Amino acid sequence: MSQYDPCKYTYPSRRNVVFAKNGMACTSVPLGAQVGLEVLKSGGNAMDAAVAMAAGMPLFEPTGNGLGSDAFALVWVEKEKKLYGLNASGVAPAALSAETVRGLGFTEMPKEGWLPTMVPGAPAGWAELNRRFGSKPLAELFAPTISYAREGVPVPVNVAHQWAKDSRRIKRAMEVNPAPHAYWWQSFMKGDGSPYQAGDLFRWEEYAQTLEELAASDCESYYRGPLMEKIVAFSRETGGYFAEDDFRSYHPEWVEPITADYRGYTVCEIPPNGHGITVLMALNILNGLELSPERESAGTYHKIMEAIKLAFADTKTYVADPRYMKTRVEDLLSEKYAARRRALITDQALTPQAGDPSCGGTIYLCTADAEGNMVSWIQSNYTIFGAGVAVPGTGISLQNRGANFSLDPDSDNCLAGGKKSYHTIIPGFLLKDGEAVGPFGVMGAFMQPQGHVEVLVNTIDYHMNPQEALDAPRVQWIGGKHIQLEREAGPEIAEALAAMGHEVEVIDDRINMGRGQIIWRTENGLLVGGTEPRCDGTVAAW
Repeated sequence: MSQYDPCKYTYPSRRNVVFAKNGMACTSVPLGAQVGLEVLKSGGNAMDAAVAMAAGMPLFEPTGNGLGSDAFALVWVEKEKKLYGLNASGVAPAALSAETVRGLGFTEMPKEGWLPTMVPGAPAGWAELNRRFGSKPLAELFAPTISYAREGVPVPVNVAHQWAKDSRRIKRAMEVNPAPHAYWWQSFMKGDGSPYQAGDLFRWEEYAQTLEELAASDCESYYRGPLMEKIVAFSRETGGYFAEDDFRSYHPEWVEPITADYRGYTVCEIPPNGHGITVLMALNILNGLELSPERESAGTYHKIMEAIKLAFADTKTYVADPRYMKTRVEDLLSEKYAARRRALITDQALTPQAGDPSCGGTIYLCTADAEGNMVSWIQSNYTIFGAGVAVPGTGISLQNRGANFSLDPDSDNCLAGGKKSYHTIIPGFLLKDGEAVGPFGVMGAFMQPQGHVEVLVNTIDYHMNPQEALDAPRVQWIGGKHIQLEREAGPEIAEALAAMGHEVEVIDDRINMGRGQIIWRTENGLLVGGTEPRCDGTVAAW
């Protein structure tokens, strides 16, 4: 075979939707979906498949998540006709405060090192979902990934791209303070100091050993056992803030999903501290607007962007750990408030105040089984490899979710010990007349609620199938009047948006516009799924 560049693609690609009768598993790398399908075919349910996939993804896509990630889930239990929400996001160390960080000379939270790390929630989330709804033991669910970790897995194309990009960031952090980052470098870089490339085999014996310990202890070792002790000891040795009680007191929470009605459908999200509420607020605004019959019109892009900007201006101000929020969720979701915000929209671009959205490191997966159960699951490092901190001898790399804290003492989201940060990862779920339509999700930090809105508009307003809804060109608000538009939208759209006052940046890098998956259940009981053309993802069907 002649040599070729696995990262070069001259022509745009289109994927077809995938149908299934008995089960479906979707995620951003093929091995992850295959692990889920194996579980389903061996008699496991959708919850078993989700846990098995979630435990595998830190190996298959370490640029998006790790054993030190946070997670959220929306879980449909068919026999109960009920949707459950699981918040497995962690908390800041009790010893850390905004005053401490400001005293170190920072005016905003850093993204590297110990300061942005929080108690990871993902492993506790796996155990909790398995304990409540699973049918197979963790040892069986983790077994495929343990084998892959020892035998090695080929690095996917988009993962390699992210790997190379973020290794430069962590190298700079090492030059400032090597102690927290040295083991990360040893774990994730090759012997010659270069990042893993597409097609390289990545082996990780310590990850396999830690999964075995997690399975044997129902993940208790991570929070109240030897693994916790290793994390805390390394933190103390290298300038971190963790203490044993930070982990011993941690438990994930079952929460009631929040919803909004959008043109006859019920859209479901996780309540704060996540920003799924942004999706619902934007849809509430769009509910009162008439969109163009043609999806590819500047007016459609404009109205979507204006609704998202207004929703983000609020959520970036008000969303925080719910114990600290001064603003009520029901007030933000009220029709009265949506009408007030909707009235601000004209044919010219607004300039609301909000943060600077950017791409992040996250994985999303969804599953469905023959009984009708479905899971929408998301877990994340935040910025690709997170804090760039890994714990020696464990295979645990830590997220940097604390980077989303504010240092402003007047902010509801101001850093405090034991507090959850504003969170960008959001699983989605769609209902119709009290029945499950299915799970959906889009990865990419502050792109996530924007991607949710765009996928739902494509599906509900423009009657697109799951694959077409994911394929359609995207637009992303960056801040002020600045928006990014995928080149596939065409120059006419870009020019018309510019005439409306938008500062339009046309981009080719589709990874920055979010990646994700969808599973819908059809009226005849079949499953139909799609996955992003922006990632290496797979819909595995049975």
